[in-house]
Amino acid sequence: MNLLEKLTEAEAIAWDTCHKIYILMDEEEVEKMVEYGYEDDMVKAGDLTPNEMLEIIKDWYANSCGLRFIQEVWSVEDGLGSGFNNLIEQGEEWVYA
Repeated sequence: MNLLEKLTEAEAIAWDTCHKIYILMDEEEVEKMVEYGYEDDMVKAGDLTPNEMLEIIKDWYANSCGLRFIQEVWSVEDGLGSGFNNLIEQGEEWVYA
């Protein structure tokens, strides 16, 4: 599944303004990121289309340091944490159109 497909299912995207870019797959993860201080660099899915969110991610990626990565994040059912899936791994180059 590509990033645009992930964004059609996402609740939000978030960036730490350095190298961590997250696609948040559920509301619990959105709430966690607000608690972690990502609120100023977060876009909720209801505010933009998936294509618009992809353009923001491209901009964040272009403005990130060399350690950048993009991860999908979701809440684990037992409430004991989060699950992570590397979509663009740290150090991997992402070539996008």
